[in-house]
Amino acid sequence: MPKATLMREHPVAARLRAAAAVLVVVAGCLSGCVTSSAQEVAAPPPKPLAPCAWWYGIGRAPTPAEIEQAARRYRVVVLNADQGAAMRRLHQLNPQVKVLVYKDLSSTRNYPGAVDGGQDAAYLPSGIGYVAAQRDHPEWFALDDRGRRIEWQGYPKHWQMTVWDPAYQQAWTDAVVAEVNREGWDGVLADNDFNSLSHYSSAVLAGTANVEETDRKLRDGLDAFLSRAGDAFTAAGKLLVPNVSETHLVPGRWTAHSRFGGAMEENFGFREDGGTGGLLTFRGNEFQELRAQAALGESLLLLVTRTRNAQQERAGYASAALLAGPRTCWTRATTDDYRGPEWSALQDSGLGEAVDAAGRLPNGVWTRTFTHGWVAVNTTSATQTVTPPAGLVAPGSRPPATQTSPAPASPEPVSLEAADGLVLVKPS
Repeated sequence: MPKATLMREHPVAARLRAAAAVLVVVAGCLSGCVTSSAQEVAAPPPKPLAPCAWWYGIGRAPTPAEIEQAARRYRVVVLNADQGAAMRRLHQLNPQVKVLVYKDLSSTRNYPGAVDGGQDAAYLPSGIGYVAAQRDHPEWFALDDRGRRIEWQGYPKHWQMTVWDPAYQQAWTDAVVAEVNREGWDGVLADNDFNSLSHYSSAVLAGTANVEETDRKLRDGLDAFLSRAGDAFTAAGKLLVPNVSETHLVPGRWTAHSRFGGAMEENFGFREDGGTGGLLTFRGNEFQELRAQAALGESLLLLVTRTRNAQQERAGYASAALLAGPRTCWTRATTDDYRGPEWSALQDSGLGEAVDAAGRLPNGVWTRTFTHGWVAVNTTSATQTVTPPAGLVAPGSRPPATQTSPAPASPEPVSLEAADGLVLVKPS
């Protein structure tokens, strides 16, 4: 695993301890705290609201109607670099929306649109153009142990770059910071901050002995890359939000890579064992790091749940609600190519503000109470039982008839299937 050299000024362990302390404050001081020295009322902590909505709009150019809708619906929008006009329209319609530009950390590309007429496009999906790299810095193309360039499997004309090379890191950083400043983006969504090359290629990098050494070289390179780029974006007053993968495997990686504005989890609420196990997000240290970051409220959590049925949608939204904080945003993905805006009826459920921290029951079910509702998530691979608070209904349900008995009946336990979620709200 990568050595813990990611945070020279803010060690990961110290960051996690500080974040854990904030969880205690959020759980116990939602009404405000009093300092012990001056006995002054401290500023109230940021409100842990139900997850906001966001749009990963990289599949195609948005229509004018979609931009109008996005300004009303979403708190964060990610667009391709050639959609500067759409970004400026969103800012005009709603200055509170954060609009990030998509840029890939790990590849350069030469498919049509990235390279046209033998020239790099004016607006690139990567930081470094294929033509420019081929002409001026061919050494930035990563090579396998046979001296061949590495094209990503399943993604033709995507070429792995030497993310560990300080010269490549600096050139990418300089180019993207300059573009973000020039065009007026709020920051960058930096894709492919990955944990293993195996998702794209079985190649072994030149100079490494096996797949494990290859992955370590890439991880260590991306650790240094994020530090270099993050410092530059911070100095420019912009956000750097990487799409960081498999952080349950490397303790501290989410915390370190999210410190320059946030991070994206593209497989949030993903079910283990080919869809038969529990929820992967709750394995290892990932959930605790996400939870601590959410409570701090300083950076974005951009969560994506791939949904093919109502159970996956419930589990994803309810899991995001367990992490609800001032800057926790969730979306579902019903397609693999993000072709259009996504919206779930659960985002209209009206949970309100969290009144406690998420808690785990002995049977592995997590629950959390909100001002207008309650959520539960069974993170395990077996059906579990949970008892909801009294008087709550499913979102969109009609309120019950007027009670004629002296007191309502006690709530009944319900069975919650493996990797399922439950969202209940007060009757309208």
